[in-house]
Amino acid sequence: MSRASRRPPPVTRDAIVDAAIRVLDRDGPRVSMDAFAAEAGITKPRLYRQFTDKSDLYTAIGNRFADTAFAATGTDLTLLLQPPREAIARALGDYAVGILDHPNVFRFLAQAHAGTSGDGATGQYDLSSAVADRFTKRARAVADSIPLDAEGIEYLARAIVGVMIALTDLWLTDPEPESSEFVRRVGELVWGMIDAFLRGRGVEAAPDVPIFVTLAALNADHEEPGVG
Repeated sequence: MSRASRRPPPVTRDAIVDAAIRVLDRDGPRVSMDAFAAEAGITKPRLYRQFTDKSDLYTAIGNRFADTAFAATGTDLTLLLQPPREAIARALGDYAVGILDHPNVFRFLAQAHAGTSGDGATGQYDLSSAVADRFTKRARAVADSIPLDAEGIEYLARAIVGVMIALTDLWLTDPEPESSEFVRRVGELVWGMIDAFLRGRGVEAAPDVPIFVTLAALNADHEEPGVG
């Protein structure tokens, strides 16, 4: 047998992230890099050939989680065609289901940002910023397509994501958290922030009317020639 054939098969970054998520799901949020490596079937030195340090791995786990959470917002077209109340409920419901699938991953990332983890790692990942950055790009794209003044939309995005993440932490303290309860509690707050943002730009939107219908009517009113 050649030396090359005796080498262990390569383990990708994605495979290590998958292993880390399995450990978190099974063992809880306070775990070590050794546990991640063991689950991936590698030694810790081999793990560090794929990730430069703990922060690099934490960021990869966080980005996987943030992408999943962000995907719940749907497409730009969906956000425009559905009534806001319906779109918000759908997005929050999908988000809540995703959280319930991996609650310990959320707890792990929250601890990492707070500066605590199973092996003393500090300040590894800011989940709120990561999701807010994605949400800001989506919200700006929607605003530009309408068009709508997007000034300050990054503040709206950060506020919405901050509320969602803070209340996720509270919601998970329930012994049996239910997605419907999360949607009911958070949906009202999210719509309130969006409504305030739109009103600040002269748009009075009804929660049960698609945004594009509201804006089309507003544009028609502005374009109607004066009388007399």
